[in-house]
Amino acid sequence: MRSMEIQCSGCGEVTLARLEPVYDGFKKTGESFICTGCGKLYETESATPFIEKRGAPAVFNDDDRPDPISVFDDDERRKSCGWCRHFVVNPFTQRCGLTNKAVEATDLCLRFDPKEDS
Repeated sequence: MRSMEIQCSGCGEVTLARLEPVYDGFKKTGESFICTGCGKLYETESATPFIEKRGAPAVFNDDDRPDPISVFDDDERRKSCGWCRHFVVNPFTQRCGLTNKAVEATDLCLRFDPKEDS
């Protein structure tokens, strides 16, 4: 169910309106809105006194964002096992094709050989 803010004519408060489907037997024939404060029923969307949606308050700006974190130095970038041609992935484990040892994609190796771009 969706809900929207309204100025209810029944209770005079700013409350939420709950969208309710209207059925004729098992066939949906329309939608009505019900005030969650007092239960007043609005038969159509045009009869419902909606309040314009207010934007989120601008509390933070771009100066408040933290500096990006760099995990690898520039000389280590793309020199991890995940970018190596010997990195073998299967559903059960990740292995190095040279040493046949279990490795992680972020491990570093002296025998790094870059993958060919495909």
